[in-house]
Amino acid sequence: MLEEKRYHSVRLDKERCRGCTNCLTRCPTEAIRVRGGRAHIVDTLCIDCGECIRICDYHAKVAVTDQLEDIKRFKYSIALPAPSLYGQFRGLKKPVYVLEALKSIGFTDVFEVARGADVVTRAIRERLRDTSLPRPVISSACPAVVRLIQVRFPELLDHVIDIRQPMEVAASIARAEFCRKHECAPHEVGCFFITPCPAKMTAIRRPIGQKKSELDGAISMMELYGLLLPHIEKMQADPNFVPATGYGVAWATSDGEANAVCPGSSLSVDGIPNVIRVLEEVENLKLTDLEYLEGNACMGGCVGGPMAFENNYVAKAAIRKLVAEMPKTHPDADVPVSMLTKYPIKNDMPFEPNDAMRLDDNLIVAMQMMNRVNEIMERLPGYDCGSCGSPTCRTFAEDIVHGYCSEMDCIHLMKERLRVMAEEMVTLAQTRRE
Repeated sequence: MLEEKRYHSVRLDKERCRGCTNCLTRCPTEAIRVRGGRAHIVDTLCIDCGECIRICDYHAKVAVTDQLEDIKRFKYSIALPAPSLYGQFRGLKKPVYVLEALKSIGFTDVFEVARGADVVTRAIRERLRDTSLPRPVISSACPAVVRLIQVRFPELLDHVIDIRQPMEVAASIARAEFCRKHECAPHEVGCFFITPCPAKMTAIRRPIGQKKSELDGAISMMELYGLLLPHIEKMQADPNFVPATGYGVAWATSDGEANAVCPGSSLSVDGIPNVIRVLEEVENLKLTDLEYLEGNACMGGCVGGPMAFENNYVAKAAIRKLVAEMPKTHPDADVPVSMLTKYPIKNDMPFEPNDAMRLDDNLIVAMQMMNRVNEIMERLPGYDCGSCGSPTCRTFAEDIVHGYCSEMDCIHLMKERLRVMAEEMVTLAQTRRE
């Protein structure tokens, strides 16, 4: 495996880890090993989906984000709340109350990422006019899903739309509008995404499809929820506030993006195991009649992110209620086409495959290693129990070939070896008595 160190928001707290195999068996890219009684995250395979954070009973997996104090690094700071933030507050009447509350806790200004989603919606609909794009076109909005494709389905990368994530587009517009209004330099303005998931934080520090992120950091919703709550009911709506459309706000939930982009021939999938199953269908050419595929690593969409405060079902219902009371203007009518050329909308770099699963860069060596893996596999029981510290028997065989462990780490092979040794000892004892 490659040894290049990469930035990850998801980290392991070794002091809390008990070496159980919950995270081991649930990681979608087989990026976790248990060695020496502690879990280890394989840097090159982790996609920061946060699945291990959800299921760790000992809270040994954590997501590292920026702190509210970090906004002081800039003369001006702009909060860019994900639309899923609105779903965290029960009984919220209008999104603008949350935006005003963000200014109350220290931000200079606020710009809705939902407005970025409106622009991205129109941009994607324009791109879908290109019939040469392979179908189904796959959304690039969830960075965990894009990284999953890079690791496990690299042949599908040309299906991923080359349009930037809404938070990136929103940051470009927010900084430009703020600098124009206040006559300040771009470097004086810090743009901070209010995030429900670690994958977004990683996408800022290690962008996908971009040389550099338009954002300067990300702050967890969990951190800000308690600070915002006392201010929400006290806020007054800004009369000059220009809201996003209901379609943009609906991007917070699964199927919100698909309904905005291509309601007639789209599919929305949430939950990383479900996304994997559908991508396998795409890989096997079973969904070529589908126009657009929206994939969300989190159940319910972004409202189900591991750094969201509210229950994802409650948050999803809250978002739907907000959207139902908003104007039904579609982004096609709300976003002028000039916006698509005024700001950077398309990626400036291609999506590259992650070759971390490659056994070796040298093809001949890789084939030799593969033969060894297959030989070891024939001796393994095939239970995929995880007791060896690897997620499956195949990854265990690969780890042996890489020199990370030995066959005797398999408890089933060890039991068989002990059984044979016991029989030999009994035979030896009987022979001596005779």
